Amino acid sequence: MDIARIRARIDNDMAAVDAIIQDRLRSDVALINQLGHYIIGGGGKRLRPMVTVLMARAAGLDPEAERHALLGATIELIHTATLLHDDVVDESMVRRGRDTANHLWGNEASVLVGDFLYTRAFEMMVELDDMATMAVFSQTTNRIAEGEVMQLMHVHDPSVTEARYGEVIYRKTAVLFEAGCRLAVMLDSAADPARVEAAAAYGRHLGTAFQLADDVLDYDGDAATIGKNLGDDLAEGKPTLPLIHCLANADSDTTPMLRRAIEHGGRDDIDAVREAIARTGSIAYTRGLAEREAAQAEAALQAFPDSDFTTALGELARFSVGRNH
Repeated sequence: MDIARIRARIDNDMAAVDAIIQDRLRSDVALINQLGHYIIGGGGKRLRPMVTVLMARAAGLDPEAERHALLGATIELIHTATLLHDDVVDESMVRRGRDTANHLWGNEASVLVGDFLYTRAFEMMVELDDMATMAVFSQTTNRIAEGEVMQLMHVHDPSVTEARYGEVIYRKTAVLFEAGCRLAVMLDSAADPARVEAAAAYGRHLGTAFQLADDVLDYDGDAATIGKNLGDDLAEGKPTLPLIHCLANADSDTTPMLRRAIEHGGRDDIDAVREAIARTGSIAYTRGLAEREAAQAEAALQAFPDSDFTTALGELARFSVGRNH
C-alpha cells in the first residue's frame, strides 16, 4: 500500500504542517538551524502528523481553522526530539539510510537541539490556548520519557517479559499516536467524549501495531529498504517481542545462546538468533499481534461517520503492518 496515496487526501493540510515546521525550526543560533533542518528533512513518513490531521478531518474539523496543522506540527517536533535523544542513547550511526545527527555533529549538539525542539513544541502548545490540551501534552511527554527509561532498564536483560515490553511500547511509541488522535478531536470543544476516547483508542492501537511491525522488520526485513542494519536491536542488547517470544519458547539447547546474545549485545550471534526466531514462529507471532492491534484500530473508527478521511485512517492501520520499511 502506497502511503503517498493516503497522504494525497490531505495534501494541503500536510503542506501547512510542513510550512509550520520549517518556520518554527528557525533560530538565530546557526547550529540549531543546520542540525534541525537535517533531521526534519531526513525522509520520514510524517506519519504522526498525518494521522493527527486525518483524525481532525474525520471528526469534521473546519480545515480553514488551521489549528489541526499547528497540532500536527507540534506532534512531529516532539517525535523528532525523541529521535535525536534516542540516537544518542543508542549510539546509533545510521537512521533512514543516512548518518545520524549525533554521528555528524556529536552527542552534545544532538541532545541540546533535541531540547530546543521539545521547548519549541511547548511554545506551540501554548498557542493552542487550551488547558486540557496542555494537560494531555504534558502527560504524554512525561510518559515518553518514562518509556525511554524503562527501555534503558531492559537493555541486556533476558528476563524481560512480554507484558513489561508491552508497557515500553505503549509509553515510548503508542502514547504519542494516542495523544495526537485524542487532541485532534478535542480541537472541537463540543466534541462527544465517547468520540474522543474512540480516537484515542485508534491512535493507541495504531502506534502499537506500528512498533510491533518495526520489531518484525528488525529481524525479517531488508536492510537497504528499512535504512538500517538488521539486528540493530539485538546489537544494542534490546530484547524486542520476537526475541522475547523466542526465548520463552526455545528448547533448552538454544536458550543459553539467546540469553548470552541479549546479555552481551553485538552481532556475533545474529544468524543463530534469527534461525531460532524462525524455528519458534516468533516472527509470525509478533506479526499476528500487530495485525490484531491494527484491526482494533480500524474498529475504533466506527465511532465516526464514513468519509474519505476515515477510509484513509483504515488504510493507515493496514499499512502499519503491511509495510516493508
